[in-house]
Amino acid sequence: MAATYSFDVVSQVDIQEVDNAVNQAKKEISQRYDFKNSKSEIELGKDEIKIISDDEYKLETVIEILKAKLIKRGISPKALEFGKVEKATLGTARVNAKIVNGIAKDKAKEIVSEIKNSKIKVQAQIMEDQLRVTGKAKDDLQAVMSMLKEKDFNIALQFTNYR
Repeated sequence: MAATYSFDVVSQVDIQEVDNAVNQAKKEISQRYDFKNSKSEIELGKDEIKIISDDEYKLETVIEILKAKLIKRGISPKALEFGKVEKATLGTARVNAKIVNGIAKDKAKEIVSEIKNSKIKVQAQIMEDQLRVTGKAKDDLQAVMSMLKEKDFNIALQFTNYR
């Protein structure tokens, strides 16, 4: 009897937790002295966050506040993909941050090649926006998990369905 074990590698974001983090960041910005009379605001859309502030320095501060709130809520800052900082009206600066849900095909291929290059006796397959890793030994699967945690793929990875 050759039992196989598996787990899924996913990149998912709990939108409710993102909403909570955005609300906490808004509250902190409204209470901070250095943001008094500032046009700084954060707006959560369907799959992106719009951040506007008086200048690039304050915009960076707002982004850092948002990242800190996300970390406190258990969401990796890598779950946000920040665009270019743009000049907006009246000298303000703005940036859009896309919320990354799912693993893109090119990232999935990169992760699969890393798993194959590690020479651990497991198989990895791409399933739409996630990966499934299967193997005969639980120790091999745990070795793959720790190897993926050490590597930086610029996306937030979670491990689910460990069987």
